[in-house]
Amino acid sequence: MRQKLNRINELARTSKIRNLTQEETDERKLLLNDYIKEFRGSMDSILLNTTIIDPLGNDVTPEKLKEEQERSRAIIH
Repeated sequence: MRQKLNRINELARTSKIRNLTQEETDERKLLLNDYIKEFRGSMDSILLNTTIIDPLGNDVTPEKLKEEQERSRAIIH
């Protein structure tokens, strides 16, 4: 993922200096789509393992998130 991000940034810097070639534009689009997909997958994983506790110690995790967590656990088991 880091290599993709480095290449995306490299292409962004290049685009500020000159117009990207069609190949570079296509590569940037593909890299961005892949990066976003990986990022969302990582974020989903983080959220599916998150519990929100208020200052009084009560579980205030949103119901929608709890439902997704249960679905995720059901698929795993």
